[in-house]
Amino acid sequence: MSISEIELFLREDIGDFDLFHELLPDDVAKANIVAKEDGIVAGLEEAIRILSHCGISATRRRDDGDTIAEGDVVLELGGSTRAILQSERVTLNFLGRMSGIATLTRRCVEIVAGTDVGIAGTRKTTPGFRRFEKKAVAIGGGDPHRFCLSDAVMIKDNHIKIYGMETAYGYARAAGFTKTVEVEVGNAEDAVRAAKLGADIIMFDNMDPRKITEAISALARQELCDHVMLEASGGITLDNLALYAETGVDVISIGALTHSASWLDFSLKVD
Repeated sequence: MSISEIELFLREDIGDFDLFHELLPDDVAKANIVAKEDGIVAGLEEAIRILSHCGISATRRRDDGDTIAEGDVVLELGGSTRAILQSERVTLNFLGRMSGIATLTRRCVEIVAGTDVGIAGTRKTTPGFRRFEKKAVAIGGGDPHRFCLSDAVMIKDNHIKIYGMETAYGYARAAGFTKTVEVEVGNAEDAVRAAKLGADIIMFDNMDPRKITEAISALARQELCDHVMLEASGGITLDNLALYAETGVDVISIGALTHSASWLDFSLKVD
C-alpha cells in the first residue's frame, strides 16, 4: 500500500477538516484492537501501515492467517489520542473486510480438505480494493485467480456468442504464447470442443454437479482430461461445495468469497 493510497483512504474518512478532533486536547494513549467474533485474521499488514503513517506504534499479537477467537487482541497500539481516533475506522475497515473474506475462504478450503480440489476467487471484487480482497483470499488458503484481463485469456459465453468458439480461440492464442487460455462452457459438447482446440483450462459455468460429471466423462472417453485443467464456477455455495468437489474438477472458483463475505467484527479499545 503506497503513501498516496493511505492518504486517500484517510482523507475519504476524515474529510477536509475534522474540527472536532482538531479542537480536542492531544495526549498519548495505549489501545488494543480486539476481535469481536471468531475467524481468520487478515489485513494486519495494511492496518499497521495505516497506523504507522499516522505516527502510531502497532505491535502484532497475531499474524495474518491465524485463527482468532472473540476477545483476542490482534494489535497493541500506542501514540497520539487524536491520531488513534482519526485512524480508527479506516484501520478497522481493512481488518473487517479482509478478515471476513479470509474466514469464508478458509471455511471453503476446509470443506474440500482431503481432495485435490483448489478453492479460488474471481474478479467479482470491489473497484479499487481488488488486490486487498485477492490477498485476503490467499491468506484464507485460496487461490486469487487472475487479477485482471492481462493475466490470462478467458473466453466467456459472450465472446463465443459474438465470435464463435473457434474464432475467439484463434485470437486468444494470438495474444501471446505466454498467455493461458481458459474457455467457459455450459455443456459436455462444448467442453470436448474446447479441449480439442487446445484450451489450457475449461470452466464449467453454472452447471450442476451431475452435468459436470457427465462432461468430464465425455472428456475422459476421448482421452482429453490429461491435457486440460478443469474448473467449476457459478451457483456454488457452502451447502453444495462438497458435491462439486466430488465431480473430478481441479479448481472451484467462488465469486461469493469476495462479493458476499460477511465482515469480521473488530473494535478498538483505549486503555
